[in-house]
Amino acid sequence: MLENREGQKVPNVTFRTRQDHDWVNVTTDEIFKGKTVAVFSLPGAFTPTCSSSHVPRFNELAPVFKKHGVDEIVCISVNDAFVMNEWALDQNADRIRFIPDGNGDFTEGMGMLVDKDDLGFGKRSWRYSMLVKDGTVEKMFIEPEKPGDPYEVSDADTMLDWLAPNAKKPHSIMLFTRKGCPFCARAKGMLHDAELEFDEIVVGDDVNLRALRAVAQTETVPQCYIDGKHVGGSEEVETWLKQNGY
Repeated sequence: MLENREGQKVPNVTFRTRQDHDWVNVTTDEIFKGKTVAVFSLPGAFTPTCSSSHVPRFNELAPVFKKHGVDEIVCISVNDAFVMNEWALDQNADRIRFIPDGNGDFTEGMGMLVDKDDLGFGKRSWRYSMLVKDGTVEKMFIEPEKPGDPYEVSDADTMLDWLAPNAKKPHSIMLFTRKGCPFCARAKGMLHDAELEFDEIVVGDDVNLRALRAVAQTETVPQCYIDGKHVGGSEEVETWLKQNGY
């Protein structure tokens, strides 16, 4: 039975990290003392759910967490420092601090060290997240104990909804563009000026014209999608920004 440790202190351990090609010891006091820290722990670096959902969403929502009093977001996994550093680079998650719990000391101290022998992983962390204030666990979201690797409650949105129910979350924006297109440059400039992050898909590099036509039913660029809805070209982007107070 996994134990909810709300109201308890986090384990006092020392993590062996690699910084600028040197070994650096990092203590739990350094991470948690006098700070509010959002932590999420997962079975392993480079694994599917961890890489496709858990890390990217916490990284995306990091600025919102900070607006609501969270000083740092920390990802902990029972992996060594080399693996965690490479995973951080691969994820391009520069808003998250990746901490290697190579021996599983912290995870065991949290009561979250489990057998993943069926996957050939050995001892790993159960998936969970928590909010820690000055070293004390204020809130934990522990995945249900059932087969596999459940991912239902330890996600970034669940924690943020508990921490700040009325927090304004960033829009999900995708922009089809083409190199040398002045209208594309204008649309990107307006989004940058509004401080809105977006993913850019370059027609001719990332996808072909057929893909653009299949999605947007047009061959003209830019084509902007916001929160799953088709907005349109640069003029429509400008209108949307004005209508939404940007």
